[in-house]
Order: sequence, then structure tokens, then C-alpha cells
Amino acid sequence: MKVRNSLRSLKERHRDCRVVRRKGRVYVINKTQRRYKARQG
Repeated sequence: MKVRNSLRSLKERHRDCRVVRRKGRVYVINKTQRRYKARQG
């Protein structure tokens, strides 16, 4: 999992990437290509 300041570029890496808010943190998750994960905050 990558930790980044901005998730906008990571969201566009794959068409199935989703931005999700959990516990005050912002995550990018991907159900089909699970290696595309990132966290902000």
C-alpha cells in the first residue's frame, strides 16, 4: 500500500479504482486488480 498526499493520480491508474473514506482516512481500493491500493492521511 502506498501512502500519498494526493490520491487523484492513483485513482486514474486503473478504471476500477474507487476512493473510500474509512476512519478519517482516504483510501484507494480496487476489487479486480488488488495491487492498486493507497492511503492518504
